[in-house]
Amino acid sequence: MTSQVSSPAEQADENADEEQRRPGGAKDVRRLNRVIIRFAGDSGDGMQLTGDRFTSQTASFGNDLSTLPNFPAEIRAPAGTLPGVSSFQLHFADHDILTPGDAPNVLVAMNPAALKANIGDVPRGAEIIVNTDEFTKRALQKVGYAGSPLDDGSLDGYHLHPVPLTTLTVEALKEFDLSRKEAERSKNMFALGLLSWMYHRPTEATEKFLTTKFAKKPDIAAANVAAFRAGWNFGETTEDFAVSYEVAPAARAFPPGVYRNISGNLALAYGLIAASRQADLPLFLGSYPITPASDILHELSKHKNFGVRTFQAEDEIAGIGAALGAAFGGSLAVTTTSGPGVALKSETIGLAVSLELPLLVIDIQRGGPSTGLPTKTEQADLLQAMYGRNGEAPVPVVAPRTPADCFDAALEAARIAVTYRTPVFLLSDGYLANGSEPWRIPDLNELPDLQVQFAQGPNHTLEDGTEVFWPYKRDPHTLARPWAVPGTPGLEHRIGGIEKQDGTGNISYDPANHDLMVRTRQAKIDGIEVPDVEVDDPDGARTLVLGWGSTYGPVTAAVRRLRAAGESIAQAHLRHLNPFPANLGEVLAGYDKVVVPEMNLGQLATLIRAKYLVDARSFNQVNGMPFKAEQLATALKEAIDD
Repeated sequence: MTSQVSSPAEQADENADEEQRRPGGAKDVRRLNRVIIRFAGDSGDGMQLTGDRFTSQTASFGNDLSTLPNFPAEIRAPAGTLPGVSSFQLHFADHDILTPGDAPNVLVAMNPAALKANIGDVPRGAEIIVNTDEFTKRALQKVGYAGSPLDDGSLDGYHLHPVPLTTLTVEALKEFDLSRKEAERSKNMFALGLLSWMYHRPTEATEKFLTTKFAKKPDIAAANVAAFRAGWNFGETTEDFAVSYEVAPAARAFPPGVYRNISGNLALAYGLIAASRQADLPLFLGSYPITPASDILHELSKHKNFGVRTFQAEDEIAGIGAALGAAFGGSLAVTTTSGPGVALKSETIGLAVSLELPLLVIDIQRGGPSTGLPTKTEQADLLQAMYGRNGEAPVPVVAPRTPADCFDAALEAARIAVTYRTPVFLLSDGYLANGSEPWRIPDLNELPDLQVQFAQGPNHTLEDGTEVFWPYKRDPHTLARPWAVPGTPGLEHRIGGIEKQDGTGNISYDPANHDLMVRTRQAKIDGIEVPDVEVDDPDGARTLVLGWGSTYGPVTAAVRRLRAAGESIAQAHLRHLNPFPANLGEVLAGYDKVVVPEMNLGQLATLIRAKYLVDARSFNQVNGMPFKAEQLATALKEAIDD
């Protein structure tokens, strides 16, 4: 299978509803159904801020959207170098979309490094806007260009727009009392203004944002607003941009409701707050900053008014230790981290398994092993979450599928934790954490009831009639032990990592008791009630693609492409990875072929093969980037034809 991603002009020919020619010789407006834009420059050029503001404009306009920020691990990577390139890709449309797009229709390159790092992803015929001021001999040599690609014909296959962004920005700000270096910093706002004109984005919110962001530096605020407006005016007046484009709101893509743009980490933070309110428990976060999970700590620290307490610990071990202590004290306890931090937290997670206390362990996965790729995505911590502890220490595992779904996944993880008195893993990843999409703000009556009943008094009667409290006497349905808040009279009990006696909670080295406790803890996890996996199979297909986590968007987009081409393929996606849905074995047995795409070397496929004896085929990628829909469509077509 092959496909060509069209430029905006080509898409207009293919997909335009209409082309409007404005009276009086004004510029043409062409209507498109979707656009993919990538902003790229040095990590100090403000590409993430530029992309974020364009995304906010697009969300307020009502388009469906999906984003992919991509930036170096260094706080300030070497300027003008390939490793220092930062980019932000945004896909927006007048219909339901699922991914940030395979390839950009428009590339905004702020320097030669940005052009060279991204040109390989840009299809012929696409639009390229370059900041010509940065294409100096030294800058070109730094990234290996023998001559300027703007002059040697290598870009003849593209719609090239050479724009002296830096010069135009400095000229627009000459009335301000700014040094040239200070004025140059606003060139990203000039570029944002130009693209905002080009795609008819609303501008009021961005101007308000800039005024608020630089409220303590009014001159800087005014300069950024001026640069933004200058970019808009340049698009309106220059002859180089003869056409602007419109992408209508995606009115039919969204159910009725109030929407906002949201990233995965922000959705997770909001989900945790909602869970604590629904459980009527104070929320405690014990965390150590680590990319890409730190934003959850930053966000939760802003919400003390909701009873949220955040503790930035000295290390990962202290962070989870404090969280487990908070769980013992009756809080909804959370610790956030990434893969390297999970390794350090493993002993305390095992302690939480032994103590049987609710604890949310949120792992925002990134490329590994060790420090690996801190700012790149991966989903290779599944087996670590399943088995990365000494002894038999089973833990439920939940995985969101989109940035907005992180909100619901947090509520689901909290439900399992407080209902079954167990630590729970939530496996997000860098792609979900930093990416964004529209999210419908739920009504309060749509949220689950997570109310908890703490132990209030004795729960067991001895043979002599004495009423006592047994901390390990279990609920016959959930096998959960009672949750007794310290200080409750008569409920004093021992905790610790040494094996407990069933019922009494006393220290026990009895072999039979240990066997019973190990099997009981496993049975508790196996018995967690989770929804059946749903299968999307309209045509009675013989091939099933099974995904988990953030592969949902690319897999679903690939399935849509195949069905549009007349292929028959079924799709299922797992939120619950431990325990698996009860009907999963039956579902898998109903297909001749099962393909499992993962951003690892086949971890879910290994679990599926072992548990269900299914010859699951892996399709794997570990390059720090999410799958592309066309890439998956090609692999799935080969599986269907095999």
